[in-house]
Amino acid sequence: MKSEKSPIIQIIKKVMPSVVSIIISKSLEELEKELPATLSPLLPFGTPMPKIPEEEIDAHGMVKIGGGSGSIVDEGGIILTNKHVVIDPKAEYTVVTQDNQKHPAEILARDPVNDVAILKIKDVKVKLPEIKLGDSDHLELGQTVIAIGNALGIFRNTVSLGIVSGLSRSLAAAVDLKATVQEMRGLIQTDAAINPGNSGGPLVDSNGYVIGINTAIIFGAQNIGFAIPVNAAKRDLADLKKYGRIRRPLLGLRYIILDEDSKEKNKLPVGYGALIAAEMHHHDGVVPDSPADKAGIKEKDIILECNGEKITKEKTIQDFLENMTVGEIMNLKVLRKKKEFAVKVTLAERK
Repeated sequence: MKSEKSPIIQIIKKVMPSVVSIIISKSLEELEKELPATLSPLLPFGTPMPKIPEEEIDAHGMVKIGGGSGSIVDEGGIILTNKHVVIDPKAEYTVVTQDNQKHPAEILARDPVNDVAILKIKDVKVKLPEIKLGDSDHLELGQTVIAIGNALGIFRNTVSLGIVSGLSRSLAAAVDLKATVQEMRGLIQTDAAINPGNSGGPLVDSNGYVIGINTAIIFGAQNIGFAIPVNAAKRDLADLKKYGRIRRPLLGLRYIILDEDSKEKNKLPVGYGALIAAEMHHHDGVVPDSPADKAGIKEKDIILECNGEKITKEKTIQDFLENMTVGEIMNLKVLRKKKEFAVKVTLAERK
């Protein structure tokens, strides 16, 4: 019986050598420090603290605590993955390549806004198979995509086929249990199965080019997964090469996007724009000493326009920032009480 020779199979064979698994490990000593704080609130009073089974501790006193996926994007060992996969600064990360070789890895950069991180294999002795990066700005609804990764941290080389189900999606999520919830915008939605452990793996098109980095799923829903557009990661890679770090612009505002409903409910003068408002936990609406603060923007101001375009739920201030760079001037139209005026803000670097 002849084997099938479909284009999809050929693409998978082409890109699979560039997909890696990422093992997250922590020292037994560090875990024993963290366990009481993590488990004590969950255990009945007087219950002894559980011990980590000896068979889970390797010869170096390390314990595997999780896993993810990544893509080799440079033959010298540069790897793209999710920030939430490598978020723990006290953990150690090991990359497992398709030939089952394990390599220690170092974190080169974490994107302060998007769920993107860049790693490097420490001991590269040969040229590694790199995957090609595509263009996520020209995706079409319904086009074929393939998600590849390390599903559930157990099933390596897992492949799922689907389509682009939606573009420019927004999702509120936290990158880890200790992090505050932040809005992720501009996401690619796909019905290709993405599971825990697939995080950081590539979403590729029908030509075998990466168009996204698998990042999230909606628990309780079927066939709804999300990926970071690859162009965000390409910008991060370019920053790292040029500056040695990822540089993202900072404006320094916390705001509520207005619509007609919020206008009527709060008796506001307009049904669009961004109302500058403090968040819970005493976070100021205008971050002290930020570019917005230095430009004179105040709480209860409404930012009507950015660079000549209205601010709406479909295009927020963050969407404008995504396409701007550190040092660039953002032109704002501001409404304060009943007076409109223009403000120029020079964007600083987000720390």
